[in-house]
Amino acid sequence: MRGKTAIVTGASRGIGAAAAKILAERGAKVAVNYARNKEAADMVVTSIRESGGEAEAIQADARNQKQMEELVQKTLGLYGKIDILVNNAGMSFAEKSFEEISWEEFIQKTEDELQAAFVSTKAVLPYMLEYKHGKLIYVSSGLSNHPAPNFISHGTSKGALNSFVKYIAHEFGGRGIAANVVSPGMVETDATAHLPEEFKKQQASYLPLQRLAQPEDIARAIAFFASEDSSYLTGSYMPVSGGGEMN
Repeated sequence: MRGKTAIVTGASRGIGAAAAKILAERGAKVAVNYARNKEAADMVVTSIRESGGEAEAIQADARNQKQMEELVQKTLGLYGKIDILVNNAGMSFAEKSFEEISWEEFIQKTEDELQAAFVSTKAVLPYMLEYKHGKLIYVSSGLSNHPAPNFISHGTSKGALNSFVKYIAHEFGGRGIAANVVSPGMVETDATAHLPEEFKKQQASYLPLQRLAQPEDIARAIAFFASEDSSYLTGSYMPVSGGGEMN
């Protein structure tokens, strides 16, 4: 990935931080996007630089068109072009059953999820189209295909994201742009740190690989889609779940 430039949204921690680090390790210059946690984003940048990579922390809410356009301009000012977008920014959601959840709580996650994907893609596409080359990678969830109690808003939003990516892949494939989905199962991140260890061990026992994912497991799949090794793939949905999403 030497000579490539990547924007990773939601890169201050978890999967996003791991993706930023592995892309930098493989030669890309990385815009480490964050919404609020500047300290964590700066730590990611420091880690990348200490390993010999190039990175810069840039604040923007992935749902905000003006902020994302400014992020893109800052990235272009630093690195001259944009080759890769990792759409990873996480959105909060109500963990409730269908009986308990209101329409407003339910639709909020889908609106946030799709707005972030739409705005971020709109912001980078003109520059990718100019060079007739670009890699768009979107982080989804296995819950989009395999329901779990109280995750109806999250799973539905990720299902909508999966569909969005297919339309982007279809429209822009002939113009050098690839769009693909990486779909994690349960990952050991801050978002799952509150779960009881016994529960996590139980979930791991159901998987063929017998362990939960680490952020680096998902980051390696993202790096594959960001590289030329995936040059004949677009519109793909890749489960990264230790075998948990076998059809």
